[in-house]
Amino acid sequence: MTTTDPFRMDISRHIWETRYRAPGEADIRASWQRVAHAVAQAEANDREPWVARFAALLDGFRFLPGGRILAGAGTGHRVTLFNCFVMGEIADDLEHIFEALKEGALTMQHGGGVGYDFSTLRPAGTVAQATGSIASGPVSFMHIWDAMCATMLSTGARRGAMMATLRCDHPDIEVFVDAKRDPAVLRHFNLSVQVSDAFIQAVADDAEWPLVFPLHAGETAADTVLRRWTGTGAPVPCRVVRTLKARALWQRILRAAYDTAEPGVLFVDTINRDNTLGDVEHLTATNPCGEIPLPPYGACDLGSLNLAAFVTAPFAADARLDLEGLADAARLAVRFLDNVIDVSRYPLPAQADEARRKRRIGLGITGLADALVLLGLAYDSAGARALATDAMQTVRDAAYLASVELAREKGAFPAFARDAFLASGFAARLPANIRDAIAAYGIRNSHLLAIAPAGTISLLANNCSSGIEPVFAAEAERRVLQADGRYRTHTVRDYAWLRWQSLGHEGMPPAFIEARALDPRAHLAMQAALQPCVDNAISKTINVAADTPFERFAELYREAHALGLKGCTVFRPNPVTGAILSEPPPDERVQCCGIEREAD
Repeated sequence: MTTTDPFRMDISRHIWETRYRAPGEADIRASWQRVAHAVAQAEANDREPWVARFAALLDGFRFLPGGRILAGAGTGHRVTLFNCFVMGEIADDLEHIFEALKEGALTMQHGGGVGYDFSTLRPAGTVAQATGSIASGPVSFMHIWDAMCATMLSTGARRGAMMATLRCDHPDIEVFVDAKRDPAVLRHFNLSVQVSDAFIQAVADDAEWPLVFPLHAGETAADTVLRRWTGTGAPVPCRVVRTLKARALWQRILRAAYDTAEPGVLFVDTINRDNTLGDVEHLTATNPCGEIPLPPYGACDLGSLNLAAFVTAPFAADARLDLEGLADAARLAVRFLDNVIDVSRYPLPAQADEARRKRRIGLGITGLADALVLLGLAYDSAGARALATDAMQTVRDAAYLASVELAREKGAFPAFARDAFLASGFAARLPANIRDAIAAYGIRNSHLLAIAPAGTISLLANNCSSGIEPVFAAEAERRVLQADGRYRTHTVRDYAWLRWQSLGHEGMPPAFIEARALDPRAHLAMQAALQPCVDNAISKTINVAADTPFERFAELYREAHALGLKGCTVFRPNPVTGAILSEPPPDERVQCCGIEREAD
């Protein structure tokens, strides 16, 4: 290994060789050059200077594009450069259900993960008026999707990732919540409950909670309520199928999460209040890891700025985060990700249309915890949260101004409506100069920011801490899924700890703290500090010990809603999913989105 070799860890080289290296590439710099050249093809003029700029952005792992971009750009393969999609609305009839299944299979074949809202499917036991048949319910159809995903894996397709969501007022919500208590079923799905503000209020009031479903044409019912349902633009009459105590359902959701690590929850009203396109879309589903709430056929175009790469004089008294350099990188990364929209293939025409009309991207950060260690800030300190907020505000402001400049150069996204955009919850919080610039020139991208797990690409970057997660451990055994479905285990060491040792120090850096030593509130506090700066969402797993009392576990979800978060996932080691980084049985296929975060 030479001093100019960018890889400091065997696992990083292994990931590059097995996932992101194209035939004939001698080193990762050749991969960066390939990607930069491919993305620059979206430029109408002077492409070569953009190739050089994009390659410099990638150099040294400063910017980590989503894994599909690294793996597919410039290879000539018929693959998408988007990590994940939310698929189209599933109409409640057999023909359209299986059409939706086919669309999911085609998307997975091209390398994309998929998310679905199954709330449109009528509850089990309902008699279909047209045929007289009895509906089997949304969870029964999810088993078909699960089998499809497993079959796609057997063909050598990229590992499938799927998200299923269901409304908290759907009559089959209890079946959905408990579905993964059986460790043998729905192993390729992540599950999330769409939790509304009304439901949270009903829990607080100890009120009755109606479980309902829209009336079809010609149907009547004695007891109805009005609800805006998935796929409807306004409230529609819904039959009240039955009622139960809101607190009983909430406890059931949390007990399942406590026992099996699923389902997560999506605070859908918070998501939609914040949406810059709230006037034209209602969001009810996300990509498999939850950082991008998307409309039907929406796609996530992801990339992460590695904060650890922007720390100057690490561990020294004058250590600092280079915010100016971070802003410069953010501006260039926006152009990079915007270009991906134009050079990518799309599994379905509807996905291409949706991406090009709104031009959503998701620029985020990774390496936060390691950057904090390099700067001498403990993850759970007020100083750490202030630094993280400064970093994310810097990225936000640079990204939005870059998107305005792109609008001046290339045009605003086609669905842009100035007044509605500026009236949205997120845009209302933007600094006045950015709002004025948007009003004057428009903006190229409807959404710009998301904090993804960035698990695999952070391993590629010499095991920097992933996303905004704390450092899991100074040293751990890490398993990596290989093409044959088996695992290869590596000993991995934290990036910041290795930097500390390389300077001749012994022991641990003063600010080093492992995830297991943190109060779970520190996870929530960090997510809450950054959410106001993020127009999409944040993928964050709150790790708690196996012996955490249930009431303390449950309190985290209540706090997450009160803090204005868009979702919450709490992981407690349990008999169904095991412990983080534990070795699975040799014949067990990996689950959808565990600690490895294969979505990137």
